[in-house]
Amino acid sequence: MTDIGDVILVYIEDQPAFFGRIEDVIPDIKPGWVRLKFLILQIPPTLGEWILRPDYVQGDEFSMGGRKVKIEKVVAPVEVQEPDPDPESAGSRKVIPLRKEWKS
Repeated sequence: MTDIGDVILVYIEDQPAFFGRIEDVIPDIKPGWVRLKFLILQIPPTLGEWILRPDYVQGDEFSMGGRKVKIEKVVAPVEVQEPDPDPESAGSRKVIPLRKEWKS
């Protein structure tokens, strides 16, 4: 489910067009529609606002100006953590200093 604060990827004509972050989703004056306010993540960042059906915000395809548009929530990849090294084998490793200490 796409919600405020989520990063989205907007597709236009089945091609990735831009990334954005949802800033707000508020009911529109027209029943069954919402105002999607989003930050377009480009240089410089730009604010955008579309009036859409809630299903479109959740990923259903729609058209805008005769062009197919789709909003997809970006899910960050899960970071795989390396297991902690065996403490017994850690003692056999040699530490190499990055800087030599000079004796005067």
